Amino acid sequence: MIISFASLPSNVTELKALPEASLKEPEYGAALFVAAMMRYKDDPAAAISMLEFLKGPGGVSEYEKQFIKDRLSDGKEYVVRSYFAGTSPENDYTPSMPYTVIPEKDAASEDNGRIRVFMRSSGADSQRMIKMRLKASTGEWFIEEEMILSDIRIPRSQDAWA
Repeated sequence: MIISFASLPSNVTELKALPEASLKEPEYGAALFVAAMMRYKDDPAAAISMLEFLKGPGGVSEYEKQFIKDRLSDGKEYVVRSYFAGTSPENDYTPSMPYTVIPEKDAASEDNGRIRVFMRSSGADSQRMIKMRLKASTGEWFIEEEMILSDIRIPRSQDAWA
């Protein structure tokens, strides 16, 4: 599934106004996670507020908040940018416009209201996973676990060996 954003949300109100905020497909939450985390550098509280919405009844734990802070500090916001089309280590993970992500659900992984959605980072050799959980009463898919903020190849501008 290809999901594009003309602009990225800066707060939870803007996030909820996007069509993907219906969360009716598991890929929607995965794509919105990337969009929300793009806000982290400039406004961590707004990014976490958006993540609270995307996590649904599960909420965001203190551990998750600290994990995100650790992964996206010290100039590593390029990790999030790497999930957008047009990025590469060579262009310092600069996305093309509109912001486009291509989440792929693993239909074979669907089990008991849970499914894995894979995302491709232009700085990693293998896809990364977000586990989504269905809230049966509403038909919405919420993030249960994300594994897409792991380290990737550094941007060329930060590579002393480039």
